[in-house]
Amino acid sequence: MSDIDVTIAGLHVHPVKSCAGVSLPEVLLIETGFEFDRAWMVVDTDGEFLSQRELPRMALVATELRHSELVLRAPGMLALHLALDTVEAPTRVRVWDDEVAAYDMGDLAAQWFSDFLRQPLRLVRFDPEQKRLSNRAWTGTIEAENAFSDGYPILVISEASLAGLNERLAARDLPPVTMQRFRPNLVLAGLDEDGEDHLDEITFDTPEGPVRLKLVKPCPRCPIPNVDPATGVAGHEPGDTLAGYRADERVGGAISFGMNAVIVEGLECVLRVGQVGGASIRF
Repeated sequence: MSDIDVTIAGLHVHPVKSCAGVSLPEVLLIETGFEFDRAWMVVDTDGEFLSQRELPRMALVATELRHSELVLRAPGMLALHLALDTVEAPTRVRVWDDEVAAYDMGDLAAQWFSDFLRQPLRLVRFDPEQKRLSNRAWTGTIEAENAFSDGYPILVISEASLAGLNERLAARDLPPVTMQRFRPNLVLAGLDEDGEDHLDEITFDTPEGPVRLKLVKPCPRCPIPNVDPATGVAGHEPGDTLAGYRADERVGGAISFGMNAVIVEGLECVLRVGQVGGASIRF
């Protein structure tokens, strides 16, 4: 039983963790979230992951998913084409506190990222045989798998929440920001500002079957939204403005924006922009 109707306003996949994402008309739900989301990751020579926190220029690496390949582009660089069905040597890498199995993507990809980001780097792909689970303190009985996402398979944000932030920025004579700053997967229309904070489950009836997503944890924000996706330069906004109204007791007073969700039902189903679903409110 849903309390409110919601519409899918946007679907976003970020193939390479911390590089630019891509908006898609439809996405396939797999065990780790949206297919190809955070499936690749940039690591240093010790196998430790790197992100825009250390390398804000990663925001300038544009991604495109074609039928059989991932295409990467960056200023001053020739395009890098990676076959979706090809990996090279198995390796071990670290993402946050998890050491996981992955596949190195070879010397050409390594050189491309090393040249653009000006330090020795490798590109790796998540091993689908690896089970990397979200924190059960938040997911309860649900075993939520992740690829290289920070900790949860799907990030949900409403259009109204971004509009509310931009109204506050305008009141301070600051320019608006795009949803791209927050790197969500699922953008919803039909909610009030910060309405996603109060949802329990979102459901969609798809031709492939029912989809149920459970919103389990507010998303604490790191400095990455302060990186301008157009320039790869870090600043102080919108973080300073968010700090004025988004301190969240549920995550120890951290600044939150958006909700992390897990898949209850709907693997191998397809979500499509414009789909209408229902959402239940958490009481």
